Amino acid sequence: MTNAKPETRSLVIEREFSCPPEKLWRALTQPHLIEEWLMKNDFRADVGHSFTFRIDPPQPNWNGVVDCKVLEVEPQKTLSYTWTALGVDTVVTWTLTPTSAGTQLRMEQSGFRSDQPQAYGGARYGWQNFLGKLEQVLARAD
Repeated sequence: MTNAKPETRSLVIEREFSCPPEKLWRALTQPHLIEEWLMKNDFRADVGHSFTFRIDPPQPNWNGVVDCKVLEVEPQKTLSYTWTALGVDTVVTWTLTPTSAGTQLRMEQSGFRSDQPQAYGGARYGWQNFLGKLEQVLARAD
């Protein structure tokens, strides 16, 4: 009998934004800006900080809460936190890379088990929507 970890999948989305890393970092780490493109939250960019994302009203079959814990913070470069909802435990990692036109953003949500295809598909759909809203926030934020 082995104790091999089950195979997992990662969702990766990359987009280039025409703003400097500092501006994108603010949108990823300031609670009032996060709420505009993602969800209500009590986020703090402090390693070890436990926080939640909340949607209101809750969805059918879901209380609308994502439990999270900050794992890594490297200002304007990397942000990583756990993402636990509906029995799915994953890690979301944001990586910012300066480019000549602005900032390349890489979002990876890792840890989807092979028996969680619905969660993976839902995340793929959800993050595309969230990142579209992030673009709108960045277009008007200072």
